[in-house]
Amino acid sequence: MEQLKAIVMGASSGMGKELARILSNNNYIVGLAARRINLLEELQKELPGKSYIKQIDISRFADAEKEFCDLIAEMGGVDLVIISSGYGDINPLLQWDIEKETIDVNVSGFTLIASIAFQYFLEKGSGHLAGISSVAALRGNRSDPAYSASKAYVSNYLEGLRQRAVRSKKPIYITDIMPGFVKTAMSKGGNLFWLATAKEAAEQIFDAIRGKKKLAYITRRWRLIAWIMKVAPDWLYSRI
Repeated sequence: MEQLKAIVMGASSGMGKELARILSNNNYIVGLAARRINLLEELQKELPGKSYIKQIDISRFADAEKEFCDLIAEMGGVDLVIISSGYGDINPLLQWDIEKETIDVNVSGFTLIASIAFQYFLEKGSGHLAGISSVAALRGNRSDPAYSASKAYVSNYLEGLRQRAVRSKKPIYITDIMPGFVKTAMSKGGNLFWLATAKEAAEQIFDAIRGKKKLAYITRRWRLIAWIMKVAPDWLYSRI
């Protein structure tokens, strides 16, 4: 049976790195993409299966478009694209450089890769796109407003692509991954609870992808928090 091929955007660290390991251990040919090529080279040495690496900074749009398309060509095609690249920081002073980088990576860069991948799957006739949004997408956040807004964009963009996939009548699957707190470099601030390791999160993400889920909370218990966030009135949410 022909091996499936997957590209992980943001494979140099955190959930992306753990997903690359899981995919390789499950007989996928894996494309590893991120800004830090040295970390990709180290990861590639650990993987049991065949892999490709490509240095891609999704906030450098013209270069990223070419490099992503080149990676697909070098791999001889792809069946699954996971966009794990992301940026966020606590920004109480609303510093523009932080807001801008958040938008460049989480909105513009995400859209670039997601749109290319979706168009490729349409032409191929099948495929699976998974994007990492966040439970933070459900409501605005005073500590990092651009981050929560950007993740809401990710979720809504994926839903729009899912509608297009349904209309196409082709087996193209779109999965929105909504993690809660995961122990990565982006986990900052106090009051972090139900903190999952990147490996635990990646295992549940892989299960969701394998099950072709439309939406998956990571870890699963965050479904409860998501429900509370959705129904909480503004006066209560503002005091949390």
